[in-house]
Amino acid sequence: MSYGVSAALQTAVFQSLSADVTLAGLVGSAIYDAAPTGTVPSLYVSLGPEDVTDASDKTGHGARHEFVVSVVSDTAGFLTAKGVAAAISDVLVDADLTLSRGSLIGLYFVSAKARRVQDSDVRRIDIRFMARVEDT
Repeated sequence: MSYGVSAALQTAVFQSLSADVTLAGLVGSAIYDAAPTGTVPSLYVSLGPEDVTDASDKTGHGARHEFVVSVVSDTAGFLTAKGVAAAISDVLVDADLTLSRGSLIGLYFVSAKARRVQDSDVRRIDIRFMARVEDT
């Protein structure tokens, strides 16, 4: 197994989301590598946790990266957040990302969970993706 591609994958995902015109039309530049501090936008996207497992085979080192991209909104209802989540999915599913290390074999939607954040008016959608990478 190799964890060596993790930073390259995260960078490529972040750049891809940040460069998408449709997503920018929905959230502007409110796409973060970590949850923002200070004054928080009413609608933003944040890269979240990642779980990595070995996917090496006799041809080389590889890994499966399951990672979360979150949409957070204080707008009433889930409709706005779901629109942003759909745009994120459109950007990432089957994306052909160029990595600075290794190569992306495939990027797939795994699941999504929409919920109200406890004791608040905040809505959150966590979208889980799986990327298969090789460390070449």
